[in-house]
Amino acid sequence: MRTLGVDLAAATKKTAVAIIEWESTSSVSSQDSGGTARLTHLALDVGDQEIVELFGTCDMTGVDCPLGWPDALVPFLTGHLNFDAGPVLQHDGIAGRRLLAYRDTDRFVTRQTGLIPLSVSADRLAHPAMRCAVIQAKIAVLHGPQPRDGSGRLAEVYPAAALKIWGLNGRGYKGRGIPEAERLGLLLAALEEQAPWLDLAGHQDKLAGSDDLFDAVIASLAARATARRRTLRPDAAHAAAARSEGWIHLPSCGMDELPL
Repeated sequence: MRTLGVDLAAATKKTAVAIIEWESTSSVSSQDSGGTARLTHLALDVGDQEIVELFGTCDMTGVDCPLGWPDALVPFLTGHLNFDAGPVLQHDGIAGRRLLAYRDTDRFVTRQTGLIPLSVSADRLAHPAMRCAVIQAKIAVLHGPQPRDGSGRLAEVYPAAALKIWGLNGRGYKGRGIPEAERLGLLLAALEEQAPWLDLAGHQDKLAGSDDLFDAVIASLAARATARRRTLRPDAAHAAAARSEGWIHLPSCGMDELPL
């Protein structure tokens, strides 16, 4: 299995990708207790076409970016555009505006982890999401439309939540300052200790120097959990929204279970 992790930003120069190749237990020595994995591709400054091409070579792709917008947003904007007060007034007040700002999956993630994802419609995340929509369309042309609920070969992942679930301290490592660099180094060391089966193939210095590259690796690990159906998937109450808005796949397994 090959999993692709994409840390998608609005700008190409801040977009990172990571491919991990997984070797099953049936292919490794009987002395090993599980499979192994190797980081085979790591890149920063990645454009749309490269992402589409890499998607075609991998079994599952995890992208750190919303795959859709809140269902309530479209009728709200359409009502505003057409001077139709009805759907607009349905979102009067802060509670109503929250339905425009956050998706069903965002609220689910908050209940599960305590983390509050950035709003795809009312925060800086909107620009990367627009780019992601274009990339999804390009993928659809070559490989067919990918369900936004992650039931195909493309899934939405959230590295910060995955790190928390896996018991890694993912706070304060983003940025270019010395404190952030030190925290990223410690986080990378903790990852290597917790995942001795993962061969980083000599990329440790690059990963320690870029939170974008590091997040791409975590996204690739989360893609593996998704492919192995070891994530929290939408139940009947969330299924419809997940198909249209997207669904963040939270790992439901420990990191040690990923190579199994």
